[in-house]
Amino acid sequence: MNPDLDALLPHRGPMRLIDALSGSTARVRLDPQAWYADGAGRTPVWIGLELMAQALAAWRGATLAAAGGAPRGGYLVACRRFRSTLDAFPARAELEIRVRLLEEDPSGLCSCHCEILHLGQPVAEATLKVMEKP
Repeated sequence: MNPDLDALLPHRGPMRLIDALSGSTARVRLDPQAWYADGAGRTPVWIGLELMAQALAAWRGATLAAAGGAPRGGYLVACRRFRSTLDAFPARAELEIRVRLLEEDPSGLCSCHCEILHLGQPVAEATLKVMEKP
């Protein structure tokens, strides 16, 4: 599955951080010239939170679309236990962002565990809660 990210995310241009989605895993190759990169081309680790949020949004939208629905969009309402083993992601790093649903309820609130891997090793994780639009 490699869905059209334009149909799943409202982010465009330099605000779209993920490059592809396959199942519940998003991929990105970090641009050392991006607006968020430091002078050495490294990406601050706090950008990982947005990578996770975009991966979660794209995955949820693709899941709804596969079930015959439409992506609903939503809002990030909480982040718990963001942890990273890095201070910054290396320039040009190729990252995988994995999303795993923990719980959801009919109101549209859902909770997911998100993990970022670099060279196949976990380097950041968090639990995100989102409220999906009706």
